[in-house]
Amino acid sequence: MSNSSSMPQFLLLALADRRELQLLHFWLFLAISLAALLANGLILSAVACDHHLHTPMGFFLLNLSLTDLGCICTTVPKAMHNSLWGTRTISYTGCAAQVFLLFFFISAEFSLLTIMCYDRYVAICKPLHYGTLLGSRACAHMAAAAWATGFLNSLLHTASTFSLPLCQGNALGQFFCEIPHILKLSCSHSGYLREIGLVGVGACLGFGCFIFIVFSYVQIFRAVLRIPSQQGRHKAFSTCLPHLAVVSIVISTSFFAYLKPPSIFSPFLDLALSVLYSVVSPALNPFIYSLRNQELKDALRKLILDI
Repeated sequence: MSNSSSMPQFLLLALADRRELQLLHFWLFLAISLAALLANGLILSAVACDHHLHTPMGFFLLNLSLTDLGCICTTVPKAMHNSLWGTRTISYTGCAAQVFLLFFFISAEFSLLTIMCYDRYVAICKPLHYGTLLGSRACAHMAAAAWATGFLNSLLHTASTFSLPLCQGNALGQFFCEIPHILKLSCSHSGYLREIGLVGVGACLGFGCFIFIVFSYVQIFRAVLRIPSQQGRHKAFSTCLPHLAVVSIVISTSFFAYLKPPSIFSPFLDLALSVLYSVVSPALNPFIYSLRNQELKDALRKLILDI
């Protein structure tokens, strides 16, 4: 029986067998990663340079862009390398690092999205208390808590997963290291149940955040519909709808990828969900936010003109 200490590497999923398709995947991943790096980099620069965006929402948006960059940089470079050189291997250490970093950034992103929902709730439903509840120190503490939560969550899951003895080969049915596919290689029933329990606890906490987000948006929409002016309603919706779109994409894809029943087995579905939450979502987030946020659009336009 082989275990984790005697397994030097894993075999990742080959996205294509033909050389032409492998190169096509390389160029596709390169285009997506460059678009994500450029878009998130512009948002980081705009928030840092434009004093109009030195607000709690701008601060949290900056942190969200960092998590998006982290997700892209964790999964895409190795996929590009394998597609370009026609290989499938990833070292045991590299796989553990990939699991840790991806879980870290996604967990931090989910926490930040919950905090950003709270920001919108206070701004629209309790505007007189906004400066008190979301001062600079409070924002820094909330952001630090989001990153710390992501770190601890990732550390627990990575340590639990890679302490399992593996005896079902070394081939992963995914183009990057993902916990559900590593668990399929385990031959320890108790260790498998322990990690499933951790995933369940994380899912319950995530579901609690989801309930908070839904409740907050019910209150937000009720308050927005009571705004007498159409311009006021439009401005309120323009700051809320992008956040709601990002939350919907992240929650739906990541939850289903990790919590779907074993009876629903489809390699194509697994691949599609993983691409959506680990690659497409981080690349789309800056475009979703910049489409409806006039202040952000103005700052980006000014930044591009200055450049």
